[in-house]
Order: sequence, then C-alpha cells, then structure tokens
Amino acid sequence: MKYPFRAIKVTDTVYWVGAIDWTLAEFHGYATPRGTTYNAFLILGDEPVLIDVVKAHFKDELLSRIASVIDPGEIQHIISNHSEMDHTGCLLDVIERINPKTVYASKKGVDAIHKHFGESVQVEIAENSSTIELGNRSFTFEETRMVHWPDSMFTLYNDESILFSNDAFGMHLASSERFDDEVDEGILREEAAKYFANILMPFAPAVAKTVGIFDKYGIPKMIAPDHGPVWRTNLNRIISWYLEWAHRRTKNKALIVYDTMWGSTAKMTRAIEEGLMSEGVSVKVMPLSKSNRAEIALEVLDSAALLVGSPNLNSNLFPTVADTMAYLQGLAPKGLIGAAFGSYGWSTGGAIKKLETILGDMKVEIVASLAKQYVPDESGLDECFQIGATVGKRIKMMKLGKEK
Repeated sequence: MKYPFRAIKVTDTVYWVGAIDWTLAEFHGYATPRGTTYNAFLILGDEPVLIDVVKAHFKDELLSRIASVIDPGEIQHIISNHSEMDHTGCLLDVIERINPKTVYASKKGVDAIHKHFGESVQVEIAENSSTIELGNRSFTFEETRMVHWPDSMFTLYNDESILFSNDAFGMHLASSERFDDEVDEGILREEAAKYFANILMPFAPAVAKTVGIFDKYGIPKMIAPDHGPVWRTNLNRIISWYLEWAHRRTKNKALIVYDTMWGSTAKMTRAIEEGLMSEGVSVKVMPLSKSNRAEIALEVLDSAALLVGSPNLNSNLFPTVADTMAYLQGLAPKGLIGAAFGSYGWSTGGAIKKLETILGDMKVEIVASLAKQYVPDESGLDECFQIGATVGKRIKMMKLGKEK
C-alpha cells in the first residue's frame, strides 16, 4: 500500500524521514503524555545514506517519507547510532527492502544488532574517532558509551556540520514541528529535562564526559537527536542544560514524596513541609495519589533533599511508595540528603525501616527518620516540623559550602 507521508527538508542534502507517534503514553516506565518521534535522516549524495531507522510499527511511514525524495533502493549505506528497538525495530526489514552496500554501527552496536537479528546480518564496525567517505559525503564517528547504552554512538556529518546524536539531547515530544525554534521554550526545557531525568540520570558522569566532544570538534550547526526536534538555534542552550543536569546543580529545594492510608502520613508531610519552609527552603510536595514517576524524577533532578513518607501496610511499604522507590533507586541520583517518615498501626513500623534501607542503598545521606503510631498528636507533629527544619538547615549549609 502506498502511504502519503512526506519527508521534511532539514538542509539542501538532509531530510527528516522519521515517524511521529502521537499514541505513546509510556516509555521505559515513565509517562509520556506528549507522545514522541522516532527520528531518521536521509542524506543525499553520490551514495545516499540513511541515519537510523524507526520502531517496527512505523516502517511504512519511514519508507514512504524516503520515497517522497528518492527510491529507497537508491540508499547505499545505513548508519545505526543506537541498537535499541525504537531505533532498529524495522532495521532487518529495511535492509531486505533496500539492500544497502554497507550497514555501520559501533563495535558494541554490531554485537547488539547480531543479538537482536542474528549473526547473518552484515554490519561493519564504525571505528571510534574514525572519518569515512561515503561517496562525496564525509562522516566522523564517536562512541558515546553508556549514553545510555554501551553501543551508543554519535555521527558527525562533516559536509553540513550536523551532529546525529541518537538519544542524547532528545526528548519525547510528538509534534508537527521539526525544529527547536518552532516549539515553545518552556516545553523544550521541560521535556528535555524529563528525558534526561528518566533516561540519562544514571549515566550522568558519561553524559558529562560526552559533552566534551564539543571541545574536540566545536559546536555543530545543528544537533539532530533520535527523539524530538532538531536543534538549529542557540545550541549552547541545550548543551548548557545538559551540563547543569549531568553535574546535578541543585537548587535550594526539597522534594517530599509520600502516600497515605488514613491521613496520618499526610499530616506528617504537611508539618515537615512547614519546617522546611521555616528555613527558607523551596518545597515540592508530590502525593503519589496524583504524581507519576516521570514527574517525580524530573523534580529530583534539581532537588537537594528527598524526603519520603509511607504508611505501614503488612509491615511493608505502601505499594505506590515501593514502586516509586524502586524506580528512583534505578535512576541513582547523586548527592542527596533525605529523611524517611510515616505512620503505622498495630504492627511495628517496618515501612520506615525499609525506606531507610532503600535510601541508604541510594547513597542518600539520611538526616532524620520518624515513625509515629496511628495519628500523630501535637508533639508528634512538632517532631515532624523539626525534621523539616533540620533538613532545611542542612540544605542551606550545603549551598553555602558549594558557593565557597
């Protein structure tokens, strides 16, 4: 069947031929209410090149967009910057359809593609820091291991100074607009930060190292990630954001995440909030009855402190709290201080002990911990207030230390 999808011109030699996924609601466990794009790029020349492919379901959209510019069979080379299935899902089908002369991937990418599709797939290693000529076009490859997979790679299209950055500098945003200057600035930062927090935070040191690529090659004219818009204006903006997030430059801010069963942990939360505010600390309170993982991870990104409250259920964490903490533990935010608190009934306060263990495993410095039986009384709420004030004082000390 012939589809009406059209390529979008990026430059005289580069076309966006990816897919828009308006239906995506969740990715890797975090909410994506704005959907996403799977970006692929066609480069025209003596030997046309395809940079990345798309999720399997969108193969026909990719091929239709390519066909609006050239016959897909004219493509001579495919470069795969990242082997995750949202970028290689239809790779085997596309290879069979266009029969390219070569397929390139990083050394780890070759191994991953073989594990996905079998050893019979012919893939050549794009050697790290190497430059190759494909027809009359020049490309340089740079491995970016653990941003966010071992196989991750950047491809620099030298003729037009465009960096194809796979998942780095991207975001989950379905949009008819293809360029950063066509999208609201607030949405750009929010979605780029959310993507970093939920996908790249565990690999922050690798990201910080990777940003050093610009010292080696200079700032390109464009950065074209595999999700979201192409950056073509003020590229220092997204680069500075990445350095800010990679180094976790925190604000004078505390994040409280909690759930409650009969309202007692909620009462403790409000008292702790007041204690933090009394020390001039900005507080973000996120009840799990209305907050999703992606939003919480985004707030962790610039928080100095994480305080977690849970009611006791069968001597264990409340399910929503257990889910959230398992997710945050995987993201491994660095340099946090924090506290564990909550209410329990007729059994012991096992939930709080489990919170202490999880926070400890996350290398969070636990400043305070408090478990109150049944409903906290006036003195109990005062203890909560003091916990907030204590954490607030520590945040201010941390900020002063960094300023010095």
